[in-house]
Amino acid sequence: VAHPSPAVSRTPRTGTPLTGRVHAERVPELDGVPPVALAEAFRDLPGLALLECGRGHAGADWSYLTADPVAVIGRPAAGPDPFQEARALLGRLRTGTPAGHGGPPFIGGLVGYLAYEMGSILEPRVSPLEDDQRLPLLRLGLHDWVIAWHARSGEAWLGGRAVDGDGAALAARLDEVRARIADWVFGGRPSVDHGPDPRPFAMRSNLDRAAYEARVERIRTAIADGALYQANLARRLEAPFSGDPWPLYRRLHAGNPAPFGAFLDLGRTDDGPRAILSASPEAFLRVRRPGIVTTDPIKGTRPRGADRADDRRLACELLGSAKDRAENVMIVDVLRNDLGRVALPGSVRVPRLCRLERTGRVQHLVSRVEARLRPDVDPFDLLAAAFPGGSITGAPKIRAMELLSELEPVARGPYTGTLGWIGPDRQMDTSILIRTFVADGRRLTLHVGGGITWRSVAADEWDETVAKAHGPLAAIGAWEAGPVS
Repeated sequence: VAHPSPAVSRTPRTGTPLTGRVHAERVPELDGVPPVALAEAFRDLPGLALLECGRGHAGADWSYLTADPVAVIGRPAAGPDPFQEARALLGRLRTGTPAGHGGPPFIGGLVGYLAYEMGSILEPRVSPLEDDQRLPLLRLGLHDWVIAWHARSGEAWLGGRAVDGDGAALAARLDEVRARIADWVFGGRPSVDHGPDPRPFAMRSNLDRAAYEARVERIRTAIADGALYQANLARRLEAPFSGDPWPLYRRLHAGNPAPFGAFLDLGRTDDGPRAILSASPEAFLRVRRPGIVTTDPIKGTRPRGADRADDRRLACELLGSAKDRAENVMIVDVLRNDLGRVALPGSVRVPRLCRLERTGRVQHLVSRVEARLRPDVDPFDLLAAAFPGGSITGAPKIRAMELLSELEPVARGPYTGTLGWIGPDRQMDTSILIRTFVADGRRLTLHVGGGITWRSVAADEWDETVAKAHGPLAAIGAWEAGPVS
């Protein structure tokens, strides 16, 4: 195990031997540096992954930057265990913790996403919809190095784990990263000009207002018939797009900051580059030693007010809404059941129920569910038990997913899937992919949706989706137009 080494020097070391195959060091030159700024020094590498945790959320504590994965899985494994190949890939990394390590929980492992339709693999009763974006259901890259920043202190770290026990290869890899950091730091930390702000462009919905409201009423009818209690209905906005998605993420990051921002490069096609650009307010599953899992479902939304008094009025309206509170509590019950499938008996609890949390554009009711995993399960077992998240499906979950597959026109893809990291030491951090753009090489898409209950008013549900879309759209210079022709 390697002890922390000196920070970045102007002439980086080459092939520095490590005393072990797991490494972490402080990089004070990067303290307080915005991760999105340093990412510019790594943009030429494939598989760029930037996971940004903003302040203002109890689960948002570290941001991570990595690129150039050692290997990539682009599909679920065949057979009864769709995560079999992911487990094997993660097993190539050395486990353990550097001596005296007080840094980030993630210093190497898998980074990537699961699409919403992975739920059809995990639960075959749910039929997947037509996928017109041609993106994988699962994409996980194995990363042997990571730069990390603590969200509150700004402290920066560089860490890594040897692949297949090759400490010399890790040493060389970290030297390459140090060289890029040094070039960026001593090159004056140049700012990047992404050109003038884009001209406003229109994104069009695959459901118009009448069609969306009619689907809300169909869900309300199903609830009245006793088929379910709640379902989370979504619609998709889209626009032609085959350009570089990175400048759009820079604008999304600046104009719509969120607790769980993310940029994930998915490679190019003949049409153009592909990427996920997320400004999510919602955590999904987080695992820390010794097997403590937390999840933070969001249900209940209002826009931010025009001034302080209006903001407070809307917050009081949300906190006093019986409909929104019931919606939140129902999803908490779904997640308690999901975690109970893999948790130690009696360990599932709800330490926080319906707390008000705000982002720049909207305010939500957020709860927390906690549990302790059984010793015989790992993060993949947890994903199999709880994916997709109850907050973006409904209650009961499987019946809600079945109904949504009848009502939504196309596959959701990454939207309402999950994105994050999994370490070889059974730790994990993931977010729910909402407020998320997807560049598929041919177009840019943004899904928006909301939870429908018996108390829902169809017109209000449409208005809620418009409010949710406004922040991300405005940030990148877009606006919602009419339906797709």
